[in-house]
Amino acid sequence: MTNSTEPQKTVNPTADGIAAAAQKAGKKGPPPVHLWNPPFCGDLDMRIARDGTWFYLGTPIGRKPLVKLFSSIIRKDGDDYFLVTPVEKVGIIVDDAPFVAVDFDASGTGPAQVLTFTTQVDDVAAAGPDNPIRVERDGETGEPAPYVLIRSNLEALIDRKSFYRLIDLGVHRKVDGESWFGLWSSGVFFPVIPSDELE
Repeated sequence: MTNSTEPQKTVNPTADGIAAAAQKAGKKGPPPVHLWNPPFCGDLDMRIARDGTWFYLGTPIGRKPLVKLFSSIIRKDGDDYFLVTPVEKVGIIVDDAPFVAVDFDASGTGPAQVLTFTTQVDDVAAAGPDNPIRVERDGETGEPAPYVLIRSNLEALIDRKSFYRLIDLGVHRKVDGESWFGLWSSGVFFPVIPSDELE
């Protein structure tokens, strides 16, 4: 299993071996991890913290090119996350989301507005029908946790400073008969919080 409540099993593949296979497979553009179906080799002692920091054997991975390489071969199957190469599939732990949206650009206004997010590993995605924004609420505190889909079924947690900037762009709109405060991007309105909670 790859959730954070169970210990990981030690496996033979190493981070270096996975990185070498990923580099070889990704020489001609983004690796097509969705097409690969290698055997599962167990769990690797690798974790992505909520702030987007990658750890290997309990130590932060300080080399951004290596983190970007690993992030290019991450895949989510069900609730679990894996690093996938043409020959290996290893489980990793993801504390929240595999990416963090650390910045965004806004162009246009109203329904024509486009919000384009950049992650900590330089992935770029424009929110819209294929890359929706969603907001989870903490059951105890009610604190919002906003996410944007980056690719396939992999999301980025939108960091606090970006979320505060997004709130400045929000508008009120009726959704299913109720008034919501939310965001337009690429012609789609994404509800963030019920309007009456802002009063």
